[in-house]
Amino acid sequence: MLKGWINLKFIHMADMHFDIPFTVLNSRNKLGEKRRLEQREAFKKVINYIKENDIEYLFISGDFYEHEYIRKTTIEYINNLFKEIPNTKIYISPGNHDPLINNSMYKLFNWNN
Repeated sequence: MLKGWINLKFIHMADMHFDIPFTVLNSRNKLGEKRRLEQREAFKKVINYIKENDIEYLFISGDFYEHEYIRKTTIEYINNLFKEIPNTKIYISPGNHDPLINNSMYKLFNWNN
C-alpha cells in the first residue's frame, strides 16, 4: 500500500425500490410477490457480505423504497438487517421515489441500527 493512502471498504447500492407493486408481474401468477421476496433475499446477501468482509460503510443512494407502497413490515425487516451490521456506518440519500418528507418512513420509523 502506498504511504499516506487510506484503505476504505464500502458498498454502494441504489434503486432497490422495496415494495414496488410490480403490477405487470402480479398479473402473471402473482410473480410480483415472488420478485419482492427476491429483493429481500438480495438485500440480505448484501448485509451478509458486509458482515463477512468487515465493510466500514454502506451507501444507499436513491429509491431505496417506494413511498406510496412501502409496508411497515418491510421497513422492520430492513432495520433488523441493519442491526446485524452495527460496526458499519450507513448513509442513505433519498430519491424521488422515497423522498425525505414529513410522512416518509425515514422520519416516521424509529430506526435503531
